[in-house]
Amino acid sequence: MKIQQNAPHQTSSEITALFQRTRARTDMLVAPLSAEDMMLQSMSDASPAKWHLAHTTWFFEQFILRERLPEYQSPDDRFAFLFNSYYVQAGPRHARDKRGLISQPDLPAVNAYRAHVEDSLQALLQSGRDDTDDIAKLVELGCHHEMQHQELLVTDLLHGLSYNPLLPAYRDPEPMPVTQEEPLTFTKHDGGLVDIGHAGTDFAYDCETPRHQNYVAPFQLADRAVTNRDWIAFMDDDGYDAPSLWLMDGFAARQREEWMHPLYWWQQDGSWWSYTLRGPQPVNLDAPVVHVSYYEAEAFARWAGARLPREAEQELATRDTPINGNFLDDGALRPLPGGGFWGNVWEWTASPFSPYPGFKTPQGAIGEYNGKFMVNQFVLRGGSCATPREQMRPTYRTFFYPHQRWQMLGLRLAKDV
Repeated sequence: MKIQQNAPHQTSSEITALFQRTRARTDMLVAPLSAEDMMLQSMSDASPAKWHLAHTTWFFEQFILRERLPEYQSPDDRFAFLFNSYYVQAGPRHARDKRGLISQPDLPAVNAYRAHVEDSLQALLQSGRDDTDDIAKLVELGCHHEMQHQELLVTDLLHGLSYNPLLPAYRDPEPMPVTQEEPLTFTKHDGGLVDIGHAGTDFAYDCETPRHQNYVAPFQLADRAVTNRDWIAFMDDDGYDAPSLWLMDGFAARQREEWMHPLYWWQQDGSWWSYTLRGPQPVNLDAPVVHVSYYEAEAFARWAGARLPREAEQELATRDTPINGNFLDDGALRPLPGGGFWGNVWEWTASPFSPYPGFKTPQGAIGEYNGKFMVNQFVLRGGSCATPREQMRPTYRTFFYPHQRWQMLGLRLAKDV
């Protein structure tokens, strides 16, 4: 991952404010949690909240303080082994699926580690060194990295809490608004030879570059995301049991995992319910469906006589649309009815996560962030109710494996013209 090399000059105070704002959001997210909550690890894809606190701190320590401040002393050099994630060039690391077994250091020690790194980093930013601009760019990178982990923290927590038969609420329950069904309509887009990818002077990850030309055939894109009402119709029509709708690997996964509905759903007294970060709630028919895999999304699209959009189509359709929607900052913590292209749910595309033409992996351990994952995953666009709004931009690409469901994953339909 890298910052654009032509990023504008930002003062130390502006970068310090971004850093403080980002760290404060993380602190806010973990404030309701007990030490026991913060140890939950329900599967290898998820990590405990305490580990997220420590790993995002290690990132600043490893790639800024250790590299730029020779006199820097870590509270414990063993933290590098415990809290490295997958950066092979940064050294050995603890097994990913055993992170929930790290009871020591305890939570006070992790919080002290965060405070130590924060103090050291802010002092470095205010030191007036000749390389302050480069340091500021790396701090910006670390802040966007932490924003990604803020999203993971709440979705990992949801998955872990879902195994508790008491179905505890992370935030107080709130009733959903009463809504009416919104018809599914499509807007035609002319396509053509268009520029895709990030350009300009603001922050972007390396996988969003380089900007390049892409031919997009004329297409239609749905004006709203697929809703729970739509999904129940698919279920009632035996969509989960119709192999003709599914990719072979997808139907094998459906059978193996016994999928018959989105993750966290169950039937109660003749109605569908879902477990959310606000506890168990009746499924709102007009909210976007969430927690469905690529395989399920692709099968639904075929059932609906449509297809999943390609990521270039999504980017073309949304690039001039204001980034307004239901994001992490709004505090709903689950999809809400209505909304446009942004927020609520990440939307699966038909595009594999692969390098853009001319992509070059940055050198060093930090180059392991995106490049080595460009295989066997699919791109999603638009952000979700767990994504910080500050992170979003029209070129942002996230990516997951086609079987994964625990993130805020939904879909929007497309059609050929």
